[in-house]
Amino acid sequence: MQNHRQLGNLALVGFMGTGKTSIGRLVAEQLHFHFLDTDEIIQTRTGRSIAEIFAKDGEPAFRALEHQLVGELATQTSAVIATGGGLPTNAENLAQLKTYALVVCLWASPEKIWERVRNQSHRPLLHDPDPQRKIRELLALRAPFYRQADVLVNTDLRAAREVAQQVGLQYKLATRPQR
Repeated sequence: MQNHRQLGNLALVGFMGTGKTSIGRLVAEQLHFHFLDTDEIIQTRTGRSIAEIFAKDGEPAFRALEHQLVGELATQTSAVIATGGGLPTNAENLAQLKTYALVVCLWASPEKIWERVRNQSHRPLLHDPDPQRKIRELLALRAPFYRQADVLVNTDLRAAREVAQQVGLQYKLATRPQR
């Protein structure tokens, strides 16, 4: 970790269904931080669901909203930020996040992701004739971006509380004073 970074926040990146929101809430509670979800913020600001934004304006418009929000979040401190699954695929987003947050990627296998999200109709990227194939394709495309996180944590076979404890510990280790 470079010493010039100001790690006043923790950002969770990763594919849908890896636990960013549920684990993020637990970590925020553990660290006494506030919890922010980029998708929730965008939905509140626009008054529309992510699915509606994708359908009416397209994915590029949604990604532009995400990019703007990442810049705004630089003013936050003591926040756990759960990001949308595609947010780190914009190199500027990932670089910006790393200036003010420890970036932790939550990882899961395509099979576990499908098991977790298959009954969720609010996932616009899964509106595909073969959603399992779509998950594998998107995960393969996004993996190089996810691997640029400071820390990778597999969530496949672990309870949310266990993952949250590990993520919180990683944050504490990254922000402890250097001797």
